[in-house]
Amino acid sequence: MIRHNRILSFAICFLLSSFSSPLFAQQPAVSPPPDARFKADMLVFVAHPDDESMIAGFLARKVLDEHKRVAVVFATRGNAGQNLVGYEQDRSLAEIREMEARDALASIGIHEVWFLWAPDTPWQDLPDVLRSLEAWNHGNVLEEVVRFIRLTRPEVVVTMLPDVVVGENHEDHQAAGVIATEAFDIAGDPTWFPEQVAAPEDRLWFANLMEGLHTWQPEKLYYFTDASQLGFVKGKGPEYSMTAISPSQHVSYAILAAREISFHETQYDGTPAKDLASGKLGEYDQPVTLILGKSLVGGSVTGGVFQGVILGPIPFAPVHGYRPSVSNRSYGMELGGGWAFYKRFYSAHDLASMPELLPPEIGVDGGQDFSIPLLLHNHTDSSVTFELHTHLAPGWSVGSSSAQYAHHAISVSRFMVSMHDYFPVRLRLVAPRTVRSHWQVITWTATANGTSVGPIKLRVYVR
Repeated sequence: MIRHNRILSFAICFLLSSFSSPLFAQQPAVSPPPDARFKADMLVFVAHPDDESMIAGFLARKVLDEHKRVAVVFATRGNAGQNLVGYEQDRSLAEIREMEARDALASIGIHEVWFLWAPDTPWQDLPDVLRSLEAWNHGNVLEEVVRFIRLTRPEVVVTMLPDVVVGENHEDHQAAGVIATEAFDIAGDPTWFPEQVAAPEDRLWFANLMEGLHTWQPEKLYYFTDASQLGFVKGKGPEYSMTAISPSQHVSYAILAAREISFHETQYDGTPAKDLASGKLGEYDQPVTLILGKSLVGGSVTGGVFQGVILGPIPFAPVHGYRPSVSNRSYGMELGGGWAFYKRFYSAHDLASMPELLPPEIGVDGGQDFSIPLLLHNHTDSSVTFELHTHLAPGWSVGSSSAQYAHHAISVSRFMVSMHDYFPVRLRLVAPRTVRSHWQVITWTATANGTSVGPIKLRVYVR
């Protein structure tokens, strides 16, 4: 310890004497550039280890054949997932899944990988993005993602689709898309997390609290989804063939994707490796289609992700932001939960194409008991009673609403809404048992003080 202290003292004295020398005084101070080791062309932000596998073939193409630098950030370490190969769970499983993800991404040439340690939100039948945003401590994760955008300075950000779609089975996926969108829009704003972009007091010394990053405005934002009904993504962004052959690897991108996902053994128990051995690549042969969220540099909707990209920084592009809607109607009704949030979120973040992407929908199993949130709005100066009607197709049944309103019937329900307020309603329904999967529609109408409200509709894919 004494030897180390002497060496440190000598180094400090040398630096101080160097600063005071005539030769040093003649040299102008130079501001070091951002650390080039972390510069990425594309930053991918997903929820869990193995989520990146949905686009592994696309990532392999960009890294191995187009020589793009890709960095990946995971919100969670997958601690609440299943383990098909052992008993390890929770923190121990998280250690394994982090290792699996690093090995998987390394197999396609990606080595810049980080984990944020947000909790893996327990799965539920009907995901609600607001649950995950609460569980993750929304602001903490947003700060981290902004930090990684400023650190890696990507031109393109790729994340998961922030929307409720059939087949999307986890609210953490949607939360990743929400936070990546927010980070895309504020990483170039020095008033957001200003401590990140403040210059350190003395970068040559210890214990600096300011981080010395630079603001950064990404140029293009893309989404991908694990929806089971993929018709709505056609024409909404670029499509990449997985049956095409990699010039550098001499195999198809589907094979590279299957190899990548095979490292996630706790989740797939060797199935991808068996598929590779048997040549059953149908699941991996499907093209990867992205959805263009926004582009600040133009280009066509279906053009490649780097079409129009400008190398180097571009000016900060502030978004519209939230503006409360002004209703000329006395009463209103809407789907609650994530649906109500997204209606405001898309507008606030200038995601012009998102509201038209697809109508509200969910997927449920035949016989499944589930709940739907609704919001009843009263814009008047007096309290009013809503009479709510639920219109169901044959075979459906109704349960009680939430415990607070269990004494109400659901087919016709009455709720008192205070002036200039809203009332959250949660309705329990039971889907019909069915011999084939098909679409059905649930409709709600209401009356308030003699005024008709609605209708609002929800498409339900009954499996």
